[in-house]
Amino acid sequence: MENAAFAARLPRALATEAVHAGREDLAQLGLHAPPLDFSTTYPSYDAAGEAARIDEFATTGARLEGPPVYARLDNPTTARFETALAALEGTESAVAFASGMAALTAVLLVRASMGLRHVVAVRPLYGCSDHLLNAGLLGTEVTWTDPAGIAEAIRPDTGLVMVETPANPTLAEVDLRAVRHACGAVPLLVDNTFATPVLQRPVEHGARIVLHSATKYLGGHGDVMGGVVACDEEIARGLRQVRFATGGVLHPLAGYLLLRGLSTLPVRVRAASTAAADLACRLSADPRVARVHYPKVGGAMVSFEVYGDPHQVIAGVRLITPAVSLGSVDTLIQHPASISHRIVAEGDRRSAGVSDRLLRLSVGLEDVEDLWRDLAEALSAQPVRTVDAPRALRTPPVGR
Repeated sequence: MENAAFAARLPRALATEAVHAGREDLAQLGLHAPPLDFSTTYPSYDAAGEAARIDEFATTGARLEGPPVYARLDNPTTARFETALAALEGTESAVAFASGMAALTAVLLVRASMGLRHVVAVRPLYGCSDHLLNAGLLGTEVTWTDPAGIAEAIRPDTGLVMVETPANPTLAEVDLRAVRHACGAVPLLVDNTFATPVLQRPVEHGARIVLHSATKYLGGHGDVMGGVVACDEEIARGLRQVRFATGGVLHPLAGYLLLRGLSTLPVRVRAASTAAADLACRLSADPRVARVHYPKVGGAMVSFEVYGDPHQVIAGVRLITPAVSLGSVDTLIQHPASISHRIVAEGDRRSAGVSDRLLRLSVGLEDVEDLWRDLAEALSAQPVRTVDAPRALRTPPVGR
């Protein structure tokens, strides 16, 4: 264990961290692959000792020392994933949940429990995040603003400022340092699902809370659902208490698959980003495409608007899969106004830049020529730009 602890203290590149974080003790345990613990309960002959540990958790929310007690309190496999994700995001702690929405719900409940029910948020956000804030389902109240209006929107009961960058689905970006400055003492939550820690680490720009839908790039294969919050230990303790009380726990198998997914995260994100930047350039030059959105930070997501019917494009792909979600090894395309952002009011969608002709492409690991051939065929029925169409609508991609 001494060697493992020493190795963990050394500075390591992200690619190395992705492979080894959460696994440092395996060699000393005589293992190569992380163990998968399916237990829901654990035997103990020291009831008085268990009572003391449970009292400690109820008071502080600190992770239990010693053997596990019950799977809703903690799970060794899930804990490995949390340790690894915290290392990748550069935070003290991470707390995993059954889904990204369960993770966001827990953050809102922790802040509301302190009497801080007001949230300042910048659109666009993922459609269900938008809905959760706007519907007041958790007793929260939201003020929507642009980044320049954050400081003015903050009130004494503001518990959180929330942004997503690059944003779903327009890929709009915000200056995180400027946003953090505008927050003052209010914690900044950044949804980092699209960028992942491979492309940006929000805590390095002042964010206190980093949210992931782990279902996407962290898992990376379209076969596991989960969410995770990377944060300091103070916030993590409250999140663990909410998770225990509400039951939004991550299943151990999901924790195992997410930990495995992290090991290839840098390779997958960088490879898919290269293909996405290539496709963004080709789409930008295509006369059937009105506008292309691709973030400066790079990444594997591309959004584009067509002149004609976007549903024809969805119906026309053959290699690319028309489906909701993103971040898988295979390429997916969807129409946000019909699916991921359907739950957002039409006027709010449009004011956030989510037009009815916008398509969102999650680029996978296929050969870029095969992907372009499929896209080009799917676009074949689209009208082309007229001579007098304003070229200012076209946004050339910038990125890696």
